[in-house]
Amino acid sequence: MSKELKTASVLAFERKLDPSDALFFAGDWTARDRSDAWEPVKIREKSVRGTISNRLKTKDQDPAKLDAAIENPNLQTVDVAALPLDADTLKVQFTLRVLGGTGEPSACNDADYRNKLISTVTEYVRQQGFGELARRYAANLANGRFLWRNRIGAEQVEIHVAHLRGGQPATRWTFQAHEHSLRDLAPPVSEAADLSALASLIESGLAGSSHVLLQITAYVRIGAGQEVFPSQELILDRGRGDKSKTLYSVGEGDKAIAAIHSQKVGNALRTIDTWYPDADENGPIAVEPYGSVTTQGRAYRQPKEKMDFYNLLDNWIIKDKAPNLEQQHFVVATLIRGGVFGDAG
Repeated sequence: MSKELKTASVLAFERKLDPSDALFFAGDWTARDRSDAWEPVKIREKSVRGTISNRLKTKDQDPAKLDAAIENPNLQTVDVAALPLDADTLKVQFTLRVLGGTGEPSACNDADYRNKLISTVTEYVRQQGFGELARRYAANLANGRFLWRNRIGAEQVEIHVAHLRGGQPATRWTFQAHEHSLRDLAPPVSEAADLSALASLIESGLAGSSHVLLQITAYVRIGAGQEVFPSQELILDRGRGDKSKTLYSVGEGDKAIAAIHSQKVGNALRTIDTWYPDADENGPIAVEPYGSVTTQGRAYRQPKEKMDFYNLLDNWIIKDKAPNLEQQHFVVATLIRGGVFGDAG
């Protein structure tokens, strides 16, 4: 009699979409085809005098107390990044590796569970392939979602994607980001063929049938001297006198370049989950085990509703109860995301 299958206590997966940090450069819109016309965006400090604007407690709403508080200026030092006055365009560039081996754990201490997991994902790939997931990842490259706040209010956003072979572009695609929907991830008719070709390349990378390294370059025309928005650093040990906002840069000293964290780029690329409850109202969210959206303080995939990753995975692997096709897409997308999913005691 075979032993009962249980979730491995040690279970981890490496991410299969592996972006680099996205670096910021400044230049002119008309010089998009010139690689030598772009200078790194620098981060500088600025000291500002703020005013009291926070919501007051009831005991502090006395006019005299408020006047006394306002007399004390709210002094703070912050990091800022902006285009020079002679540059109207932000260039954002990063690379993306697409890796095969989805469903194969990087660590698993139960051979039976590992074999069942791999066979289940293999059967999913045989029946469905990675086409649907690859199409959605490609859409988030073409629509410029990875630009985050830098995309908002831009006059023009042009995305260049190159498939690198031997360090040189083998194939190139160009997309007009504003023509693509951030909500339904559907391409415009004029660029549907290019997006389909890019999706096919990503699919081949996920399937492990070809080596896929992409270079993504976004040109964002926002206006000369305008502020741009790199990632903000999380300072865990903040002492007195520290800056109230610290921006992320790559490199040291004069060679430092403003940038977006690779984790934030990855979050944007995996914002493909439209299979959760309330998706029609809220649009796509990032693939997360519990459907977490920190900016809204909400988890859309609640365990009590059996819609979270762990319930779906256990039903599929342990109980042989395959979820519907949409939730199968979600489970495999979470494995592509990577993470530690063991059943710890």
